[in-house]
Amino acid sequence: MTLGDVVAARLRDSIIVGELRPGQHLREEEISAMLQVSRGPVRDAFLVLQREGLVQVMRHRGARVVDLSATDLGEVYSLRAAIEDLAVRLAIRRRTDADIAAMQASLGDMRSGLRRRINEQDAARLDVEFHDTIFAAAHHERLYESWSAIRMQVFLLLLRRNIANADWKVATVGGHAQILELIQASDEEGAAKAVRFHVSTGYERIVAGQLERVQDAADQPLEDDVRSIADSFLLR
Repeated sequence: MTLGDVVAARLRDSIIVGELRPGQHLREEEISAMLQVSRGPVRDAFLVLQREGLVQVMRHRGARVVDLSATDLGEVYSLRAAIEDLAVRLAIRRRTDADIAAMQASLGDMRSGLRRRINEQDAARLDVEFHDTIFAAAHHERLYESWSAIRMQVFLLLLRRNIANADWKVATVGGHAQILELIQASDEEGAAKAVRFHVSTGYERIVAGQLERVQDAADQPLEDDVRSIADSFLLR
């Protein structure tokens, strides 16, 4: 792990817990002084976080924490629906015993986490980690790279969903367990349908629970704008 990776991890954690707010300007000199590192690792960290979709790097002006709009929500979830449909189909065709074991272990972590009354952040992390195992089981490098490019934004949106919905625990395990069962049964169409429903439901809950936080003036009206981007994948 490079020093840039260490700085990126610190900044990533600060974004996740809300210490660095959406839209906040990040200045190289301030981050450098705060973490007692040179500006080089800070610039490297900005590039790492930009690839993850967490910051926008501005030429000669540092970076800015992303502020996910309604359009961003629609784009992230429509892309997620498209690539995860392919991922689950490939996982059924290419999975190994080790892949299934990884999915089962991830689902087990979710169940034990709920018994321990984990918080919204840990639940979002476990949710994303389960989907990591599906993309890994597809054994398709470029597909996994596509998932990695939106993974942290998906995490932030799941965290937002959990915070906004008091009943988030109800559906945390059930949908994932169904997907795993269908993968194990080699039911390609059933698994793809379950994934689309799972992603669509998550999308709808974010829209319902976080309307005022994902909408900005340029994206109004939310319903028409987001759905025009996402419906072809999420609701088919």
